[in-house]
Amino acid sequence: MKTIGLIGGMSWESTAEYYRLLNELTRERLGGLHSAACVVYSVDFAQIERLQVQGRWDEAGEVLAGAARALEAAGAELLLICTNTMHKVADQVASAVDVPLLHLADTTAEAVRRTGLRRIGLLGTAFTMEQDFYRGRLADHGLDVLVPDATGRATVHRVIYEELCLGVVKDDSRRAYRTVIDELVAAGAEGIVLGCTEIELLIRPQDSPVPVFPTTRLHAQAAVAHALVTPATTSATPAMPSAPAAP
Repeated sequence: MKTIGLIGGMSWESTAEYYRLLNELTRERLGGLHSAACVVYSVDFAQIERLQVQGRWDEAGEVLAGAARALEAAGAELLLICTNTMHKVADQVASAVDVPLLHLADTTAEAVRRTGLRRIGLLGTAFTMEQDFYRGRLADHGLDVLVPDATGRATVHRVIYEELCLGVVKDDSRRAYRTVIDELVAAGAEGIVLGCTEIELLIRPQDSPVPVFPTTRLHAQAAVAHALVTPATTSATPAMPSAPAAP
């Protein structure tokens, strides 16, 4: 199994989910006492969040690039950025190392396309919902991406930073997210992308009238599939994760 490098800490709440999922999925695939070969570099999210707000993305990208170089030096053969938002600097991170970076938006788009859906609602931080680095990447895969209105975007963003990143999960916030999801579905969304790793702490399949696409789980499934490709089959495309079932 290839060693997976995790650029985490954004927040550590969701990075813990990555670690759990990678190990559970590896055990499901290999059985017995098998677990994932992985190394983690957990950054200080307060520093990253400050750079995000100030629009200093190049500096934030260099922090993550440094983490990527450290993971490569530690033996990582495949890298994951354990956050949707910081895929804004994915190219900067990828160019800092010689090992592949598995892009979260690509794995998500592939899962959506396998269901036959094309019009999706996107929930995430304001950066993810409003800027093109993520929406555009999904659109490049032929998807039509809808986002909440300004009020909905503000609600989704606030809950992420003020609650979920701190490990706080509130029923009131779940109800608020359900309202936003219902509005996206009314606007034509056939599925909902949970485009922030922390949202999976709050929203479950039963909270949506249409299929949800949990990006953390999809990313972890794809990473394990890539990591388990043996040397004899490295030229083959690894099996990708199954799309989530409709609720």
